[in-house]
Amino acid sequence: MLINTSYEVIINGIESALIAQLLKFIGHILKTRKVDFQVLATTGGMPSAHTAGVVALSTTVGFICGFDSVEFAIALGYALVVMYDAAGLRRSTGKIAACLNKICDDYYAKGQVPVARLKELLGHTPFEVFVGALLGIYMAYVNHFYLFQ
Repeated sequence: MLINTSYEVIINGIESALIAQLLKFIGHILKTRKVDFQVLATTGGMPSAHTAGVVALSTTVGFICGFDSVEFAIALGYALVVMYDAAGLRRSTGKIAACLNKICDDYYAKGQVPVARLKELLGHTPFEVFVGALLGIYMAYVNHFYLFQ
């Protein structure tokens, strides 16, 4: 039995993150008309898989322990840190990487030896984080009240 156990929390969190990655993959195929399996293992993009996972985890903890429990407060705090990191720190890092890549492109244009480009899509826009959160809440709700019953 999975209902109201830690297994439900783990399954909901992982499943939500995987579904978010799958949605990114499908979106990439529709946008570019090309299959690129690397998209399944990359960060950034719509929706935020990190957010979907931690929000599903927190929501499931709320369903099981109550939204006024210490366990939910801890899970929510964890989710908020991950969401802030996705939209704040990692997004800023991606912008810095884009700037450095531009500087390197200008430098290489003068015949210098090239080096590998930095990955620019690291974080998420606030909207991508929001959609990831909605996906996490939805998955936790459906799994808890319909699939695990």
